[in-house]
Amino acid sequence: MSKDRQERAARAEQMRKEREKAAKRQRSVITGAIVAVVIVLVAVAGYGISTINSDNAPEAFSIEYTAADAAGSDAGADTPADYEPVVVEIYEDFQCPACQALEQVYGQQLETLVASGDITMEYHPFSFLDERGGSPNEYSKRATNAAICVFEEYDAAAYKTFHDYLYANQPSEGSPGPEDEELVAAAETLGFTGIESCVTDHTYFDRIQKAKEAGGERGVTGTPTIYIGDEKVEDNGTLIEQINAAVAEKKGLPAPTADPSTDPTSAPTATTPAG
Repeated sequence: MSKDRQERAARAEQMRKEREKAAKRQRSVITGAIVAVVIVLVAVAGYGISTINSDNAPEAFSIEYTAADAAGSDAGADTPADYEPVVVEIYEDFQCPACQALEQVYGQQLETLVASGDITMEYHPFSFLDERGGSPNEYSKRATNAAICVFEEYDAAAYKTFHDYLYANQPSEGSPGPEDEELVAAAETLGFTGIESCVTDHTYFDRIQKAKEAGGERGVTGTPTIYIGDEKVEDNGTLIEQINAAVAEKKGLPAPTADPSTDPTSAPTATTPAG
């Protein structure tokens, strides 16, 4: 073999090796890109599943009603400077007769305790009676939605005003409640305008459902369910006495004397779901 032919063969061999290296590099790049795409797709899918689960997860919601909302003042002279009001939570359904009874029996006393700065109320929507046939036109959820519309457009004081109106005008359980347009009109008579689309679009139905599920996770099975300072309590006609005792304990004062005139039979009976 001549020297020229040897050189050409060597160059050809060198070019072959370089082509193989280039092809190998290209395969590595393609493989890396595929792996990267797969990782991204897995991450996106994981995020999507997480987002879906998050979107569907129970989510607690409540309206906090304070002394400032009740146009009240700070607690009295026997109150420590660092006193924080006792939190009283009520899970309620605007279609629930027992919730209406609780409002009738204790509403004014609770209002006074809030205005004095002794307690803060937290109202938790727990709309479940539609599912039990409590209303043939979903009044439970629609009334709650309208009340939240008032809260979001105005404030907690406005919510409490509409809240009290709904209980004062509660339809009989099992009968159809006011339609959306009637709820809007009722709010407007109280001075709360600008909520029509929020009410008719059922804007907060999803929030209401998640709040109900969150209540269920906490152990709420019916309405009204009451917590004083994160402790679930039974009413048995002594709700105000129990609240006053919690307030006194937090202030470092002697426990108040129970009212002998209290009639346990006057306590509202909780409405609980079937099953």
